[in-house]
Amino acid sequence: VQLQASGGGLVQTGGSLRLSCAASGSIFSVNRMGWYRQAPGKQRELVAAISSGARTNYGDSVKGRFTIFRDNAKNTVYLQMNSLKPEDTAVYYCNADVVTGTSPSRDYWGQGTLVTVSS
Repeated sequence: VQLQASGGGLVQTGGSLRLSCAASGSIFSVNRMGWYRQAPGKQRELVAAISSGARTNYGDSVKGRFTIFRDNAKNTVYLQMNSLKPEDTAVYYCNADVVTGTSPSRDYWGQGTLVTVSS
């Protein structure tokens, strides 16, 4: 199973970006999907997550600005980021809890995509 993330880049304060992450491979089903981020010198933190039933939860710092949604038919999760701030600058990683064949589910991580917000 591979997670391919895309959509990062450089944006000015107040701007918007949309990240996407597609899961591919021998997938039976995808449970929870999410986005995490890690800024230089800081621990990785949860940005947003979404269950297979579309229940969402967000980190406090992004509530009201970011929206997570998914396309189950494409095994893809998206993160719409609005009103970006310099403190949103980080490498963003997608994560998915995937069931393959008859094996129990396990976590997979994407390669990370850099988001830079200039002031």
